[in-house]
Amino acid sequence: QVQLVESGGGLVQPGGSLRLSCAASGSIFSIYAMTWYRQAPGKERELVAAVTRSGTTNYADSVKGRFTISRDNAKKTAYLQMNSLKPEDTAVYYCNAQVSTLKEKWPPINYWGQGTQVTVSA
Repeated sequence: QVQLVESGGGLVQPGGSLRLSCAASGSIFSIYAMTWYRQAPGKERELVAAVTRSGTTNYADSVKGRFTISRDNAKKTAYLQMNSLKPEDTAVYYCNAQVSTLKEKWPPINYWGQGTQVTVSA
């Protein structure tokens, strides 16, 4: 069994910063891509940023230049540094990881965290 736990969400004023963390634990053999998604009220879930095991990153156009995704493979943790936050960044942010487990190494399985609320408001 694999668990993803997000943390770091909260209330911040426009222009402020937050750092989200996503820690993976359990019977993990390897973690491939780690991705942050978000879902605002009444909207579909959208990809925010992704990072491969080797560190290649990908961002939604709406966050390029403001958000930075990174990961620490030894800690099995991904991070999302969010700067210059805007009210439209308000959403529940979810972590997703492609994980191969000790029991079944291939193919990797998608796991989701429970989400963390980010609210950007004055």
